[in-house]
Amino acid sequence: MHKRISQKDVSCPSSLWSDFIFSDAEQKRPLPASLAVGVLEGEGIGREVIQAAMQVLSALESIGKNKFAVEFGGIIGTEAESACGKPLSDEVLEFCRDIFSRKGAILSGPGGGRFVYDLRKEFDLFCKISPLKVSPELTRAVHIKSSYLENVDILLVRENASGIYQGRWDEMSTRSEGRRAEQSFFYTETQVRRILEVAARMASCRRGEMAVVLKDAGIPTISKLWKECAIEIASGYGLKYSFPNVDYAAYCLVQDPQDFDVIVASNLFGDVLADLGGVLLGSRGITYSGNFSGNGAAVYQTNHGSCHDLSSQNKANPIGQIFSLAMLLRESFGLSQDAGLIEAAVAETWRQGWRTADLAEKGSRVVGTSEMGNLVADTLIRISRTRTE
Repeated sequence: MHKRISQKDVSCPSSLWSDFIFSDAEQKRPLPASLAVGVLEGEGIGREVIQAAMQVLSALESIGKNKFAVEFGGIIGTEAESACGKPLSDEVLEFCRDIFSRKGAILSGPGGGRFVYDLRKEFDLFCKISPLKVSPELTRAVHIKSSYLENVDILLVRENASGIYQGRWDEMSTRSEGRRAEQSFFYTETQVRRILEVAARMASCRRGEMAVVLKDAGIPTISKLWKECAIEIASGYGLKYSFPNVDYAAYCLVQDPQDFDVIVASNLFGDVLADLGGVLLGSRGITYSGNFSGNGAAVYQTNHGSCHDLSSQNKANPIGQIFSLAMLLRESFGLSQDAGLIEAAVAETWRQGWRTADLAEKGSRVVGTSEMGNLVADTLIRISRTRTE
């Protein structure tokens, strides 16, 4: 049994959730001269939204905040699979290893195929954090009544390196049944405990509530393992905990989102709930996340796909990628002021009525991907000047 942990034993940084994941929080913070940002542009709309994020990063550098060593890696996803037979090439693997060895972080655009799953497995990026915090500037653009969205601030913690996405699969044919597809997976107690421990520590520094998403009758043994480990760990932190089944959790996430604080879920369940959470925010295009290992490696990305149907049309929403950049600066480099400046610039841009098409509402001014990136960058510079006057 784990010992009971009192509130005073838990260090609660203001916003650095990565401190609860990295085994040595201080080791992840590079010197200012070593702010290495490895960029994987991705495919589809990836290059466009990454370019918008780079515009914002350049704006930060122009006001003299910090200087970043930005390096671009190779192709990923289905493009890489066509070129070299693997969605995660050896070249990109070596690129990521080099960035991580210098205590840098990866900003990734979307990549198809098994790119993200292979990347997470290779670097044991076991914890994915997806913030679901409603922006007051967008309440009229969300397809849910604004009264249900007040103070919605959810942290979705997803087990990211095990479970069904890292299982075994096979395909065969039989005379009697035709083709048969198989998939099997498992969870170990070690895998379950480490993600629950992260979620519990985070919950102890928030409202003290943790919802552990299961499917107890449908997936009985795995759900039993998660539940028993969660009861022990949550009790040790003095948390209020619940065990909604995934279907009910999805319903409640839309019906009563204010009831949630920290949600922790398995790989598949967390994936589905994070996308559903985009409804609360107003668009999947503004969802984002960080993928973390225990040794300081981190990859930041949007929660949407490559959207090839929008590629090269200057229509994609780049804000999810810009928010993932802000998350990188805060969580991997400890640059909370820089991250906050980016977030404030996005909020002010929205407040002025600028929108991409997915968030358009009556009276808004609709712009494309690159224009939105320019607007956020310009607003960032303007806000910075007013703060220093």
